[in-house]
Amino acid sequence: MTLDRYRLLGRSGLRVSPLALGTMTFGSDWGWGADKDEAHRIFAAYLDRGGNFVDTANNYTNGTAEQLLGEFLHGRRDRVVVATKYTLATRPGDPNSGGNHRKSMVSSVESSLRRLNTDHIDLLYLHAWDFTTPVEEVLRGMDDLVRAGKVLYLGISDTPAWQVSRMQAIADLRGWSPLAALQIEYSLAQRTVERDLIPMAREMGLGVVPWSPLASGVLTGKYTRADLAHDASASPEGSRRNVAAANGSLTERALAIADVVREIADGKGTTPARVAIAWTLLDPAVTAPIIGARTLAQLEDNLAALEVTFTAGELAALDQASRVELGFPHDFLNSPMPQSVIFGGARIDARR
Repeated sequence: MTLDRYRLLGRSGLRVSPLALGTMTFGSDWGWGADKDEAHRIFAAYLDRGGNFVDTANNYTNGTAEQLLGEFLHGRRDRVVVATKYTLATRPGDPNSGGNHRKSMVSSVESSLRRLNTDHIDLLYLHAWDFTTPVEEVLRGMDDLVRAGKVLYLGISDTPAWQVSRMQAIADLRGWSPLAALQIEYSLAQRTVERDLIPMAREMGLGVVPWSPLASGVLTGKYTRADLAHDASASPEGSRRNVAAANGSLTERALAIADVVREIADGKGTTPARVAIAWTLLDPAVTAPIIGARTLAQLEDNLAALEVTFTAGELAALDQASRVELGFPHDFLNSPMPQSVIFGGARIDARR
């Protein structure tokens, strides 16, 4: 697998690389990102390898990420699929500077267009569900942006599965622009999305774009049990360790999974980061995990995940270390008695 072996995003015809370049590390505003020169080297190296899918957001490093990306895109805008997001507040204390509503959406998109120095956004995500805005307002607002040519494709991130499926059905029934992508946290340390979000995406035609496939760096082996004592703050500023702790990625369970990842990586003569990223690519619903490198060396290491393959024994070990219970109704429906009374002993192949 290579960066220039492109995949279709959901049920759209948009072609994207199998690894997306995240830009949350572009800019040093939060105290742990890459400066402008290093960010440019990372961006250029990704494109030179054939990569074309770049992910950002309206508030990453206080807007610096979009601004730098806009500078880097000069002269090659058309070959890059630029994804950004709206929702997160940009003016503390202003109730309408964030959220899922139309005012926040339009204001955020206009600001992103200026920072990115472009006349359109290829893929716009709703960044996180706010539990207050009617879905019709979100969908119609997004559709208006598509009809105006300011946005080409739509996606949604960090939203309950039932809400996403409802929105996709409404969009289809009303002839509004559908959702093409679902961005969710997915890694060996976070597999609860296998219960409903990933099956929903597969059924509803959304390409899954996992964020944090390295569990905020925990799966690289960079943290130890001593780091569990770190007190996390709600701000992304300070250190990468604080982000890992605040996201809930830095836990005893995640560190135990990281131990298994490291053992398998050592046995294969590769790195834990490559093993962890390669594992997320195994699910056919996954289109492109997002890799967020702070240095060019980290980017090169992460891209090498495309070359990693697994034996059945290695996959079994990773599954055993990271498996989660699917819960009701999944575990119940797959247990022997319901299977017996549903199918009456008949063997039926699942739809592929």
